[in-house]
Amino acid sequence: MPEIKKRLHKVKAFAFDVDGVFTNGSVMLHPGGEFIRMMNIKDGFAVQHAVKMGYPLAIITGGYSKMVRKRFTVLGVRDIYMKSANKIAAFDDFLVKHRLDPTDVLYMGDDLPDYEVMRKSGFPACPADAAEEIKQLSLYTSHRNGGEGCVRDVIEQVLRLQGKWMNDFTFIW
Repeated sequence: MPEIKKRLHKVKAFAFDVDGVFTNGSVMLHPGGEFIRMMNIKDGFAVQHAVKMGYPLAIITGGYSKMVRKRFTVLGVRDIYMKSANKIAAFDDFLVKHRLDPTDVLYMGDDLPDYEVMRKSGFPACPADAAEEIKQLSLYTSHRNGGEGCVRDVIEQVLRLQGKWMNDFTFIW
């Protein structure tokens, strides 16, 4: 088994940034002041499936949005860290809460605020359109851009390798 697949096979949990990972990094400004973000529905399917399969999953973002919180809550995510000026603190809280070692976690980020968490994570990954410094740090760069299925890409790879992608729960939302 190639080294990257061995590392993916050991993943026990996931953590993700939002803007630039679940979204393409663009926001529309609503007249009420709220940012409007578009997210890929296939990324959402993969997230809820990973949660159903028992994987701890964290969202760690510097931003704040009631709608982003609602989206991930509906998908079953319990560990949502918003306004994370210091993403390491949020990541460490996630590790303690779930009794994880940093080497157990795949973290996907796209830009410099994700750098320190990615250095600590056992499996740093990024979308195809991530910042160059993040690509250099990543063990895996998805063939998909942020907001275009990069989350589905990494979750599906892990679950397939661990025999948890296609099962009775796959067909139930």
